[in-house]
Amino acid sequence: MDVSIKNTDALNAVLTVKISNDDYKDTYNSSLKNYRKQMQLPGFRKGHVPTSVIKKKYGPSILAEEIDKILNKSIYDHITENKLNILGNPLPIEDDNVKVDWNNPSDFEFKYELGIAPEFTLELPGRYKFTRYQPKVDDSLINKQSDDYGRRYGKLINVEKAGERDMILGNFKELDESGNVIPEGFNHSSTISLEFINDKKSKKRLLGSQPKDTFKIDPVKISRGEADMAAMLGIDKERAKIYKREVLLTVNEVKTLEPANLDVALFDKIYGAGEVKTIEEFKSKVKDDLNKMFISDIDKLLKGEISKTLIKKLKLKLPDQFLKKWILSSNKEAKQEDIDKEYESYSDGLKWQLIENFIIRDQSIKVSGEELLKFTMDLMGNQYIQYGMMIPEEEELKKTAEKVLSNKEEGRKINDMIYDKKVMEYLKNTLRINDKFVNHEDFTKKVAELTQ
Repeated sequence: MDVSIKNTDALNAVLTVKISNDDYKDTYNSSLKNYRKQMQLPGFRKGHVPTSVIKKKYGPSILAEEIDKILNKSIYDHITENKLNILGNPLPIEDDNVKVDWNNPSDFEFKYELGIAPEFTLELPGRYKFTRYQPKVDDSLINKQSDDYGRRYGKLINVEKAGERDMILGNFKELDESGNVIPEGFNHSSTISLEFINDKKSKKRLLGSQPKDTFKIDPVKISRGEADMAAMLGIDKERAKIYKREVLLTVNEVKTLEPANLDVALFDKIYGAGEVKTIEEFKSKVKDDLNKMFISDIDKLLKGEISKTLIKKLKLKLPDQFLKKWILSSNKEAKQEDIDKEYESYSDGLKWQLIENFIIRDQSIKVSGEELLKFTMDLMGNQYIQYGMMIPEEEELKKTAEKVLSNKEEGRKINDMIYDKKVMEYLKNTLRINDKFVNHEDFTKKVAELTQ
């Protein structure tokens, strides 16, 4: 067997595998014998079907299977032994002039396209400065969060008139084009939260409404999208998409949310009995929680700025045509126009991955099995907290984490998360980073722009 590689340029290569009869005849004949032992055909006892019959009926598929095994192993071994840094997977080159005759096996030759990762060096910290945006956790934000806690643990009470943040419990009836109620039409009771109505005219009409008031109103203007409108009117989403008429809204009740008092009873519900005793301690806790809550988004913004700058600085080139072809071949649902549209974002992600891998090798960053298990246990613990559940005992949590890690795909994702975290720690300790505090609205806007 002969495996060779020829570069067509710095980023593309052709890998050729030549397989002779001697490379596969023993395993091929062995497979034929195994099939013969298991095979049962009419007129023959099990295991006594003549080899010539097996060869004629199943020989081509058995041979193709054996050649495929040899190909996969030889390609993998060659790439590993020669430390080729390839992108994606090898793509077979189809040659219409070369026909494989599986019925008359002889020597075979297969060619594959390879995409080669670019070579580069990375000098850090360099002359670049980076900005770490952080939200100002000031009194207004602390008070807003405190008020949100009060509303979260508050209770709904009846009021006479609807205010800006109140809820209308009403009945919706279908109208015909003349504005008359359709007896057999929908007749559904639901709620409207005034604070979430974006249409100013509709909101103004409903402000001050009282029980027994009626309105002919456009449901599109008082709902948040087709799904919300379908639930509000008690119809399916498909009908909500095409519904154009007004509806008759009858107000049954008006409720307002009475916030819970910021007192020890509320503090105990949020943080546990006896943990917080005064309003000052409560607001201090809220401030700490907000700072912790923003850590992830602060790091996302910083990572976004660092990756964008380093990608631009290095001017990395990729085997673009090969990668587009590989994406198309590996995803049956992918369309060429979608790949072309999204390729720039994909290539930037791949370039950042190459930069991360360079840092991991250059700094000899490792993840131990113990680290992987502990990190997974912490992830599981945070999920229990997020859903308001008690964290299990350590041994039980450990078993849950081990079960998660037994799934190779999940284990790989978590492993990548730890490497990503370690790379960011290295970058934060190495690069020149200036902190810039912005108001919460601007910070939230920046995070939203990053995910668009």
